[in-house]
Amino acid sequence: MEFTLLPRHLRGNGGQLLSSPIPPSFYGDRRLRRFQFSTFPKIQNNLHSMSSSVLMPSSTRCEVSSASTFQEVSDLADINWDNIAFSLLPADFMYVAKALEDGIFMKGELQRFGPIPMSPCAGILNYGQGLFEGMKAYRKSDGSILLFRPEENALRMRIGAERMCMRAPTVEHFVDAVKQTVLANKRWVPPPGKGALYIRPLLMGSGPVLGLAPAPEYTFIIFVSPVGNYFKEGLAPLNLIIDTKMHRAIPGGTGGVKAIGNYSPVLKAQAIAKNKGYSDVLYLDSVHKKYVEEVSSCNVFVVKDNIISTPQIKGTILPGITRKSVIEVARRQGFQVEERLVDVRNCLVLMKFSARERLSLYHL
Repeated sequence: MEFTLLPRHLRGNGGQLLSSPIPPSFYGDRRLRRFQFSTFPKIQNNLHSMSSSVLMPSSTRCEVSSASTFQEVSDLADINWDNIAFSLLPADFMYVAKALEDGIFMKGELQRFGPIPMSPCAGILNYGQGLFEGMKAYRKSDGSILLFRPEENALRMRIGAERMCMRAPTVEHFVDAVKQTVLANKRWVPPPGKGALYIRPLLMGSGPVLGLAPAPEYTFIIFVSPVGNYFKEGLAPLNLIIDTKMHRAIPGGTGGVKAIGNYSPVLKAQAIAKNKGYSDVLYLDSVHKKYVEEVSSCNVFVVKDNIISTPQIKGTILPGITRKSVIEVARRQGFQVEERLVDVRNCLVLMKFSARERLSLYHL
């Protein structure tokens, strides 16, 4: 999930919605320091200049048009849409495609969602050779369904696959597979304002391998689930802890790609934070232990007046699609966007200066 910190007044002219929290208070206590993030109204993004894909349902196949949405004409699933959380609620179908030793992905197919056969020697099980993406489909008030920049997720998966010595589907294959999967599960796309259809493309080394080596076969899967807000607070403030001991990524590692193995190492720090009543952890760099990097599952922006600062992409931070989009929109709206090292101590100073704007500094 990509989640960004932005000022209330940063808005585009139309199109898809982006989340927008901004930090109003800072807490500090030796090793752990606490941020409180307020989530402001959603930011609208001009999609006309941000390429999106469109499909139109057909009785025989998916048909692509040049607009930004695809029409949807099915009944909704019979569930309580007012009570969905960010948890798995299996939809009807998943997409599956394979690449054998020649590295070329065969034409995939839609299958009923369910277990998949896999060798105990699969590269993903033994050596963690896998990548995933996360994206969403939204239902609009006119009944159509909107996908946000799926080709960007496709490109990021290909970059990650190169880093992980994996075969990856082409951008066209990826986007078409996403469209097919969403259309096949369109009754699971929540009504407007009730959530989104979370889309999980998954690429893994499924072929058997005993010694440390790239897998001889790869499987590309897409499954979906209707979801509510990622954070239980919804649009309420988020409480984040800054942890100076545990780190999400190291220079030269895989922090800059969406590798499966990047996420389980943060579970302990996240559990400690949640046991203390916080929403998540804000990680610092592993070398100097003072530069802001990102939260467990989202990028970060720091805002002061007309200047928006965000940690620069240098191999330890995931290049988020929302991050990229926010930067583009912000610059078009006249904001000065700086991609640089963000010293957490300067964030503390920023909070002090922002007190006049109802942002307060507290100490535990």
